[in-house]
Amino acid sequence: MLATIRSGALLGLDAYAVEVEVDIAMGLPQFATVGLPEGAVKESKDRVKSAIKNSGYEFPARRITINLAPADIRKDGAAFDLPIAVGLLAATDVIRSINDKRFLILGELSLDGRVKPVKGVLPIAVGARHWELDGLIVPAENAAEGALVDGLPVYGVSTLGELVDFLNGANPLTACQVDTAALFNQAAQHAEDFAEVCGQENAKRALEIAAAGGHNLLMIGPPGSGKTMLARRLPTILPAQSFEEALECTKIHSVLGQLPQRNALIARRAFRSPHHTVSDAGLIGGGTIPRPGEVSLAHNGVLFLDELPEFKKNVLEMLRQPLEDGQVTISRAATSLTYPATFMLIAAMNPCPCGYLGDPQHNCNCTPLMTQRYNTRLSGPLLDRIDLHVEVPRVQYRDLATPSGGESSVMIRARVDQARAVQRERLKAFGLHANAQMQTRHITKFCKVDAAGDKLLEMVTDRLGFSARTYTRILKVARTIADLAACEQIDQSHLAEAIQYRSLDRRKG
Repeated sequence: MLATIRSGALLGLDAYAVEVEVDIAMGLPQFATVGLPEGAVKESKDRVKSAIKNSGYEFPARRITINLAPADIRKDGAAFDLPIAVGLLAATDVIRSINDKRFLILGELSLDGRVKPVKGVLPIAVGARHWELDGLIVPAENAAEGALVDGLPVYGVSTLGELVDFLNGANPLTACQVDTAALFNQAAQHAEDFAEVCGQENAKRALEIAAAGGHNLLMIGPPGSGKTMLARRLPTILPAQSFEEALECTKIHSVLGQLPQRNALIARRAFRSPHHTVSDAGLIGGGTIPRPGEVSLAHNGVLFLDELPEFKKNVLEMLRQPLEDGQVTISRAATSLTYPATFMLIAAMNPCPCGYLGDPQHNCNCTPLMTQRYNTRLSGPLLDRIDLHVEVPRVQYRDLATPSGGESSVMIRARVDQARAVQRERLKAFGLHANAQMQTRHITKFCKVDAAGDKLLEMVTDRLGFSARTYTRILKVARTIADLAACEQIDQSHLAEAIQYRSLDRRKG
């Protein structure tokens, strides 16, 4: 007796079809799983056996062989429990005419027959659209996640018995529907607002420029000056995500099983803030079977690193590739996987170990050597990849006592959207959408300066010893400042403002 059930698995973010072949033969009772199964897949035999018995069906006491094809790719996770159980019941004629129904089945089984949620339903659903299927059967808690993909009916089941009745035609199920417009409307409502920030006009201006051009930013200031408060409000002024961007972010969260239970779609731009004790695998990604890290979870959003010098130096240096390429490649002996990692890096640090260097109201207890060692924890190549360095001083009492903090996020976001629209139109022929993504050939074409601006750049570059990368960063930031001012040409004032956002370079000079 042989039955074949369609299922799926993931290799990174890409799905591939898996055929679960179940063969029941005469002989001593045995349950063998082949096809390079990992630990969780090997253990499925005990879960499947108990689930079948506790659901009121008879488990065949014969020689059982399960093959997961293709057999040359390692399979992990518990999502094969449900297709294996269905295959066993189909092979014993409990489920009739299973081969006439082209369903892809995923799900983990509990010992009492309940179907539990699994990871990676969305990317599998995206791939399954091209596999000529009649529908996708997943745990009820994953149904909304799979239903985000158009063109493929998704059915959620809660128990093994419910699925058996559905496949036998005794219990029809309704395909899950998701209102994506409602999810985007809900994501547009933010709990934070820039109007709550008192003072710090220079820092808010820098964040507006960063949002308008997609630039990386470093805030330097004493404890309590509002660096974290400012960073957490940055997503409120970023352009809204498109459905394609939201779908890509949701796939990454789905692979890690980090989707919120109530929201099937990550419609709001991500804001990730890992602790400074994070490991390189936690930040970049890794593991025996490579998984996405924080840089991928922040894809299309913001990665905030507070207390930047406190991070391990080797961890920070690993940020170089994703900052330049917008993706991260993790290589292991068995496989090499690439995950998207296009994010805005927002970092914060103190001016010295105690945090009070230059603060008129507190004495700094750090020696020059201590301050130098603290600042040298950040390498020059990493700082070159951060477009804006802005100082965030202590907030004065008159600013704290002001009833209103200033402009709201809605007002700032309107200007950001206008600047982004100009950039998309300018760069659409190159497949880019923000000034921060421009390469040398784009800068040469779109960042031309007049004679006065050229003279200013020559003076500060020679005097401060700017690197070539710093020079191009200044031009890109100046291009964004000009876009916010609705100016086609970059003039001297735009360049001067861009140069002032290189405070660490000016200190070295």
